[in-house]
Amino acid sequence: MARRIAAGAAYGGGGIGLVGAAAVGIFLAEVQLAKRSVGGGRAPVPPPADGIYGMPPPGPGRPADPPLRLAMLGDSTAVGQGVRRAGQTPGALLASGLAAVSERPVEMRNVAQPGAQSDDLERQVTALLTDPARRPDVCVIMVGANDVTHRMPATQSVRYLASAVRRLRAAGAEVVVGTCPDLGTIEPVYQPLRWLARRVSRQLAAAQTIGAVEQGGRTVSLGDLLGPEFQANPRELFGPDNYHPSAEGYATAAMAVLPTLCAALGLWPETDRLDAARDEGILPVAEAAAEAAAEAGTEVTAARAPWALLKHRRRRRLPTPTEPATPDAARG
Repeated sequence: MARRIAAGAAYGGGGIGLVGAAAVGIFLAEVQLAKRSVGGGRAPVPPPADGIYGMPPPGPGRPADPPLRLAMLGDSTAVGQGVRRAGQTPGALLASGLAAVSERPVEMRNVAQPGAQSDDLERQVTALLTDPARRPDVCVIMVGANDVTHRMPATQSVRYLASAVRRLRAAGAEVVVGTCPDLGTIEPVYQPLRWLARRVSRQLAAAQTIGAVEQGGRTVSLGDLLGPEFQANPRELFGPDNYHPSAEGYATAAMAVLPTLCAALGLWPETDRLDAARDEGILPVAEAAAEAAAEAGTEVTAARAPWALLKHRRRRRLPTPTEPATPDAARG
């Protein structure tokens, strides 16, 4: 049961099911009311961002490097709902950053679905793996918020995620999971429901960390969408519906995920050597999951069982967002 919903004792209790059905029902009603009264309707869904990023300039006699293949899976956060341009989505931002670091073109494919819960990951993984010639080198999964708001049991949610990570790893792909964001940062939600939303979100994030790491993936805690600046500037980092991130919010999240994405492919200049000055260490996986859930932007990577590496990688600025090129254009 993902260590009893992953070190729930760190938050003073057990799993999501122990919060209480009545309290959860009140919270959900409050969230829906807040979205209707403050959000002003649905956030826009950006145009498709699939394509090639970081195409090198043509050169005589220079062989073309084959593109790295990046896939995005998950819910509306992975799609980039809330922005209007393809280049502002997390997939485009991560593909552009990965191309800059690797000095190779990156082909990005997004199979995420707005509104998806973790049970949709099975379909998304199947879509990615159907064509062996297009199987990804690395995948980013961002999912969990809808599991909380739709009251999916946490054990079930983690089981779906772990299965997805296991299938992708078996197919040869590296996997980075951006764990459940902190729904307590939604601006129209007030206390005590803000506290409840934060508690439930962190418990699921910790459980997701254990489930993903034990299947060979890496995780980055999205928490309050990665940084104290999110709470300090909610109107800048939330989108027009006050629920999905803005372009600045997605860029903040992408900056935190990119170092782990590159490290998974062996491209990041930092190694997995730990830096005690940055509060990094080797911890039991359940303890590492609980600490990561409490501090946004923290990476957890498997070590020798039952241990895990807890890291705080240095972020770098992303390149200027670009629009994708088609695969045909990349082939010249």
